[in-house]
Amino acid sequence: MIEVKGVTKRFGPKVAVDNLSFEVKNGEVLGFLGPNGAGKTTMMRIITCYMPATEGSVTVAGHDTLTESFEVRRHIGYLPESAPLYLDMDITDYLSFVAQVRGIAPSERHEKIRRIAEICGLQNVMGQDIGTLSKGFKQRVGLAQALIHDPDLLILDEPTTGLDPAQIIEMRELIKRIGREKTVILCSHILPEVSATCDRILIINEGKKVASGTPDELATATEGSVTIQAKIYGPEAQVREKIEGMEHVIGCRVVESPPGGPVTFVLKAKPNGDLGREVFKMVVENGFSLSELKAERISLEDVFLQLTTKERSAE
Repeated sequence: MIEVKGVTKRFGPKVAVDNLSFEVKNGEVLGFLGPNGAGKTTMMRIITCYMPATEGSVTVAGHDTLTESFEVRRHIGYLPESAPLYLDMDITDYLSFVAQVRGIAPSERHEKIRRIAEICGLQNVMGQDIGTLSKGFKQRVGLAQALIHDPDLLILDEPTTGLDPAQIIEMRELIKRIGREKTVILCSHILPEVSATCDRILIINEGKKVASGTPDELATATEGSVTIQAKIYGPEAQVREKIEGMEHVIGCRVVESPPGGPVTFVLKAKPNGDLGREVFKMVVENGFSLSELKAERISLEDVFLQLTTKERSAE
């Protein structure tokens, strides 16, 4: 769906995007992350034909953003961080105007507006002026304008900014539903939202790509190991000795040891072994009793901080 090759964008001496390359597959929901000033919004503006790249190329659905920008725009729905709304218009008139700009035939506009109002949950407020709506409903109207022409690709730049927790959950569920049918790029600073919504995550820092993969892949790559928590009944010293003697274990610590209760161990191991299976086998062979065994992983917030901090520290 999207192919970005060697894109650089300069604003005078400042390099906002630096030789960036990546792909987004058809039907994929991509989380696009980076600290403030990393170049996320600039990259989104290049993809949406808002501005050209200084160097490199971008294609959307096989069309070049520089030489075929009108064709590219037909494939894209874009909700920028500040939604492009006319506050003195009511929702129906506004969406009718957007449909006209998008080249939707007059005979199709009513049905398109009805359908998009249903998808975005706007049926009960269609007669209201946009300026009278809550922040959550304004975001829904912004999403409706991005979807009204039924694009293949939806780009969302901080779609939950300023929303309350209930509105964030509603918007997240809406994005998930849309993601079942379309390719989506989601830029957001709310990392749990990205982790829960996206198939893959791309992290950039100072205009450069620093990591790409699923949340699990990023966690494993950043941590360099796997971690599990095991609650085991047995003499603490003996259990620990057996754990530390296991082939793939590279670290073990006790986090809880209540009298008469199971000892809670946190184990780290090389990523190429089956740590859970090894622990279970060790417990059985030594006559201990296993109360609980669960995998732990580094959070996306920790991954993000480690990668972006590492990049800054390396310079």
